[in-house]
Amino acid sequence: MSTATVTAAPATTGGRTRARSDRTGMYLLLLPSLLPIAVLSVFPLLRGIYLGFTDARAGRNVEVSFTGLANYRALLGDELFWNSFKVGLLWAFSVTILQFLLALGLALLLNERLRFRGVARVLSVVPWAMPPVVVGILWKLVYHPDAGLLNELLHRAGADGMRHTWLGDFSTALPAVIIVGVWAGLPQTTVVLLAGLQGVPRELHEAAAVDGAGSWQRFRSVTLPALTPVVVAITSLDFIWNFNSFGLVYVLTAGGPGGKTMLPMLFAYEEAFRYGNYGYAAALGNVMVILIVALLALYLRRRLREANT
Repeated sequence: MSTATVTAAPATTGGRTRARSDRTGMYLLLLPSLLPIAVLSVFPLLRGIYLGFTDARAGRNVEVSFTGLANYRALLGDELFWNSFKVGLLWAFSVTILQFLLALGLALLLNERLRFRGVARVLSVVPWAMPPVVVGILWKLVYHPDAGLLNELLHRAGADGMRHTWLGDFSTALPAVIIVGVWAGLPQTTVVLLAGLQGVPRELHEAAAVDGAGSWQRFRSVTLPALTPVVVAITSLDFIWNFNSFGLVYVLTAGGPGGKTMLPMLFAYEEAFRYGNYGYAAALGNVMVILIVALLALYLRRRLREANT
């Protein structure tokens, strides 16, 4: 008994040493990937949180002092901030919902065995390959009041009364920008939903068809329940991406006219780089992060509860 115990001890010690060495090697291998994340993501985030509690401003040798919650108290009474937040919510919900509905229809179509289906799938992701700035410039030309494609088509159709300054009018600026946002983000949602549809076993559809279920009944009872986790994931990500949009709307309208398309990120950008209020802009960003996480948590909790019932 004692001999077995004595001989087993070195083996155990050696195993622990080898496991510790493997763990150290694993951390060393992860270091090259973790270092850029820490430098480019974690540190700026922590720096931004800190600046939100200061009066930091643009300029050289500017003294920065800790102001506590002064920036956040100022935000509570800032009508421009709350207006940008309302515009951001309207933009994010509208674009996300329209993207999902159109992407679902397109994904269902591309999932069918059609001729040139491969070509159609490639063409459907073309907008996704274009940078937001390029998309903004392209659609700004489409909406141009004098030489734009949209007004030219209306003119040729004999509908000169419908010609409009689409991006310069208070009533049409936000809807016009929403259309562009839907067009730009449609491919990524379509690709994700298409992948989810391909994961639904065809045997389930065939069994439902044998039981006499029609196309709509099969979609409602087979496809949609199987697709629910994918829908929750992609709509949540789309909402975050859309709410944090900047480049596309900045190129199209820069927040105008009259703040009708002033998204929260545009408002923060204006405060930081136009007026030099770094501390105030950082506080604005911190508030937006907290609010969007809270809204997203409520949304995910509700959708997951529905999926489990």
